[in-house]
Amino acid sequence: MIRTRSLVSDGSRLRRLAPLALPTAWGAVAVAWKFGCPPVRQPGLPMRIATSVVFLTVGIGLVLGLRRGLARELALARAVAVATQQVLLRPPPARLDGLTLAAGQLSASRGASVGGDLYEAVATPYGVRIVIGDVRGHGLAALGAVVAVLGSFREAAHDEAELGGVLRRLERALERHLRERARDEHPARSGTAPEHPAAEEFVTLLLLEVRSDGRLSVFNCGHPGPYRLGRAVERLPVGEPLPPLGVLPLPAVLTPYTAARLTPGETLVLHTDGAEEARDHRGRFFALDSALAGLRGAAPDALVREVHTALLHHTGGRLTDDVALLVVRDDRFRVPAQPAEPGLRRPRPAPSSRC
Repeated sequence: MIRTRSLVSDGSRLRRLAPLALPTAWGAVAVAWKFGCPPVRQPGLPMRIATSVVFLTVGIGLVLGLRRGLARELALARAVAVATQQVLLRPPPARLDGLTLAAGQLSASRGASVGGDLYEAVATPYGVRIVIGDVRGHGLAALGAVVAVLGSFREAAHDEAELGGVLRRLERALERHLRERARDEHPARSGTAPEHPAAEEFVTLLLLEVRSDGRLSVFNCGHPGPYRLGRAVERLPVGEPLPPLGVLPLPAVLTPYTAARLTPGETLVLHTDGAEEARDHRGRFFALDSALAGLRGAAPDALVREVHTALLHHTGGRLTDDVALLVVRDDRFRVPAQPAEPGLRRPRPAPSSRC
């Protein structure tokens, strides 16, 4: 195993040095020509020009070779980063149990496609379960909490029969992450309570369950409520908010809000606060509800694209916080009652007998 790794490492090193082989050979020939060719040592302008041309060519070759090698390494690093980000914050399936879904994120960190926002949707025996959240802070520094919460949700959504059990699993996963992070950053204080900004990290969260009849169960942990798009654009009621995960312990009894519904043809737009707190150069907030009003009939994927475009236009491409959108449309249309065929008569009810 060690020998195999050594061979792989040697091969990778050779591939990185390959673009410099030809310019290096040119340089060796130029030096040998300079010091080993007697005519070159003769004074005169032609010989000086020839020598300058040779060394200039070698220099350009070295620069181009080095640039090509760096460009190849950068392309490889970007490909690895994109693959990692897609695994971490993978796009939801286009359809889940009669629901049509689409999602997308804009990161405030330049060069990153994920940041401190998270979302996921999975089909379970209890219904389609959805989570969207926002880690305190933004960008790459918040990825650890995103990994902890998403990894726990992907397991707990299938294991826990009650939605409250899923929420408690998410809370425990975040607590473990914060303890491990504080211990790594301050190993001398591993036996005491950490006093560090990592211990103050928290996650706002919205946890939903969409059942086959359109009934919703919702837990809101300090997160903005979603919009429901039907005949109008309105805020979906989500009940009294719980504290964000990581701020205070959850209550001993967890009861989801169950008075909301998603009827066939209606759309839910779940978002993080970066969508409504984005400002333009004059300090005006982005009007998300107004943007959604003109997109009520759009497909979920088109709706995500249009909102992202409007956001970037509003901010001039300068986001100060991550923005995540998750759009869910109920496409479980009921089959309308079929009219009776011509010539067929409906049976008349039997006359009731009176005493």
